[in-house]
Amino acid sequence: MRRGRARWLAAGLLCAAAILPAGARDAAPSLPAVGTVHVLFPPWDDAESALIAAVEAARTQVLVQAFLLTSRTIAASLIAARRRGVDVRVLADARQHAQQPGSLLASLSEAGIPVGLETRFRHAHNKVMVIDAAHKQPVVIAGSYNYTRSAQTMNAENLLIMRGNPALAARYAGNWWRHQGLATPLVRP
Repeated sequence: MRRGRARWLAAGLLCAAAILPAGARDAAPSLPAVGTVHVLFPPWDDAESALIAAVEAARTQVLVQAFLLTSRTIAASLIAARRRGVDVRVLADARQHAQQPGSLLASLSEAGIPVGLETRFRHAHNKVMVIDAAHKQPVVIAGSYNYTRSAQTMNAENLLIMRGNPALAARYAGNWWRHQGLATPLVRP
């Protein structure tokens, strides 16, 4: 690494450490490296099919955080999970829902899925699914991948499907519930 770059990196790390509140650097726990990680890079890899397969395998619960949800196939998989008795819950960015005529949140709500709109943040930019967090083999799905058709077909994206790490799933589920406590319920039409 060049000396100038090294100084820039060191200065950035020192600045970041200086602005964090006391104890914040240690606030996020380290999690054990257990389970498996499946890495996908759309458009080359079929992330949508892998994501849908994970939802179809859900036994008790699917917690979703979406920036935007316009994929009919992903919405259909969530509705199908709900119909077979899985507790499906969705949080999404309120502005994206309001500005995108293709948003499928109302369809999810009509199918009996509780939908919360996040308004507290400038962007609720999470793209996460936590599946069966309370089980021995939970699944956490995260990455840049929006739940849209264009995420699979037109964008350069990434998606991680992490299985079998209960501590990771508990951390993501806890964050989901924290956000749910701040969200405004979408009222069924």
